[in-house]
Amino acid sequence: MPSGYQSLQLNKDFLRLYRRGKSCAKPALVVYAMKSRGGVCRVGITTSKKIGGAVARNRARRVIRAAFQQVQRTQTLSGSWDFVFVARTRTTRVKSTAVEAAMCEAFRELGVLQ
Repeated sequence: MPSGYQSLQLNKDFLRLYRRGKSCAKPALVVYAMKSRGGVCRVGITTSKKIGGAVARNRARRVIRAAFQQVQRTQTLSGSWDFVFVARTRTTRVKSTAVEAAMCEAFRELGVLQ
């Protein structure tokens, strides 16, 4: 993992974001966001079996990860946040630039960008 963010791994962190975080749904992905106290962004990616087989789920995770890294390079996040990205069926069929555009739009709606 790059030094710009850490991976969310504990189920309780995912559940906390689902319950108390702000969410924004786009055709390519759903974003859950919540301010965190740590000094670094933490990211979790969820892909269900509805997405498809293992190859499709892995591609969805790769596309979301690439889009988030590009957003981090080009945009400035306001503070440290916890994110959960939920892949949708369309995520496997679009390029990371389309997912990046949807992610930026969701971040603007959630007030994550400066």
